[in-house]
Amino acid sequence: MMKGGFEVVNGALDMMQPHHEPIWDYSSVGYPVNPPSNSLLIPVKPMIENRCVNLERNELSEWVENITKQLIDDLPDSTGSDYSLQADSTMVCEDNNPVASFLSELRPRKTPRRSNYVDGEDLIQWSNNELENQTNVCENGSVVGIRGLSRLDEQGLSLITLLLECAVAISVDNLGEAHRMLLELTQMASPYGPSCAERVVAYFAKAMSSRVINSWLGICSPLINHKSVHCAFQVFNNVSPFIKFAHFTSNQAILEAFHRRDRVHIIDLDIMQGLQWPALFHILATRLEGPPHLRMTGMGTSMDILLETGKQLSNFAKRLGLSFEFHPIAKKFGEVDASMLQLRQGETLAVHWLQHSMYDATGPDWKTMRLVEELSPRIITLVEQEICHGGSFLDRFVGSLHYYSTMFDSLGAYLPSDDAGRHRVEHCLLYREINNILAIGGPARSGDDKLRQWRHELAARNNFGQVGMSSNSMAQAQLILNMFPPAHGYSLVQGDGTLMLGWKDTSLFTASAWTSLASR
Repeated sequence: MMKGGFEVVNGALDMMQPHHEPIWDYSSVGYPVNPPSNSLLIPVKPMIENRCVNLERNELSEWVENITKQLIDDLPDSTGSDYSLQADSTMVCEDNNPVASFLSELRPRKTPRRSNYVDGEDLIQWSNNELENQTNVCENGSVVGIRGLSRLDEQGLSLITLLLECAVAISVDNLGEAHRMLLELTQMASPYGPSCAERVVAYFAKAMSSRVINSWLGICSPLINHKSVHCAFQVFNNVSPFIKFAHFTSNQAILEAFHRRDRVHIIDLDIMQGLQWPALFHILATRLEGPPHLRMTGMGTSMDILLETGKQLSNFAKRLGLSFEFHPIAKKFGEVDASMLQLRQGETLAVHWLQHSMYDATGPDWKTMRLVEELSPRIITLVEQEICHGGSFLDRFVGSLHYYSTMFDSLGAYLPSDDAGRHRVEHCLLYREINNILAIGGPARSGDDKLRQWRHELAARNNFGQVGMSSNSMAQAQLILNMFPPAHGYSLVQGDGTLMLGWKDTSLFTASAWTSLASR
């Protein structure tokens, strides 16, 4: 494997200036028309100033994690040793529902007693005596409230608690009670609210309302405005390190797999606007051993968008002097056969998949896995969200509530509540993912039970081997995080051959690389 790929970031991070529409205005994003003739070791410029606005108050995800763990512990064990949150159909009556009972105990009193006053802020006195006793003082003198948490306002906690009660009602098909609670939630929570808790509840309530309506009227699949999604995806790329992390760690693994290969082929399972690839093009065009002939197959749902993406990538490759072909396929990867991918003898094949939850980009997982096995790629780059798309509704609700509370926290630490870019990301991307997981997805609705983690499935198969993420990939990821002030709370962990990027102690995205043992 190639050991000199550190220049991927040093050369390309300098080109990643914040940009707005149109995406392919090269002068605005800083892509050079002609590659430099020698070194790509360009100093990294910190491009995002420290505008952390409310970091100390972003404890929503921590509270959600604790509350959902307690929810899991209080559920009756009806499945033996297997982990499941599948509610029993007899748990409709609140009097016999341990979850509802537990949640009602956690809800703050409507007229709470306030007995603690610290740093100018009141701490809620809870109605549950056991929980009242869990307020402690840390070593630094700060007060830690309910289950180790503090400074989360009463309204936010009440909203989250009511949302959990609503999820339990939906899980046992008590749709009338769920509808009543959803009406209350939609009146209390706004997606423009000042707190992360209120915004999360607003979007979850909207998704769960769709779930209830779909249950009454039948399954529906909403239309997707791909241009709006892609524009929001671009904004997300500018204000958060997650997409850059996915792009550059994958590019590094592909670059190393293509070392000394003259004919290479990349299959992107959901290429969108191809934001990932110009940086890799630049490095391939300036390789010491000379540029390869690069062929790219872009998968997607809109042929118009694919053609535009191919046109822009072709123009960029031409400016770099890189021999390039683009092949668009407006189908899901799991719906095509190997002949449609036009593989050629002697090509080194890479398959790339940046997973998301906005829509089903690949079709049934078993078909996707079968085709990947048939293709026998030299390198598979996989970036997974640390969230489960399978299992019961309550499984998906608990996992997604924790995951997206963390995502909202990370955005709220950097962007003010009235920031238009933040709202676009939350509304066009995160809400779409929440809605797809809760209202559209699930094996009972889609007929397809999704794999919990693709990397574990690949590891379990005899014809795939893991390619450890190299030290260069780790260096790139760290350089990307350096673009964001350390106070933001992003965490980077390397282990088991993977790289995990998260917020504080919660992993959100995991990058891994694999190879087919049948590849040459």
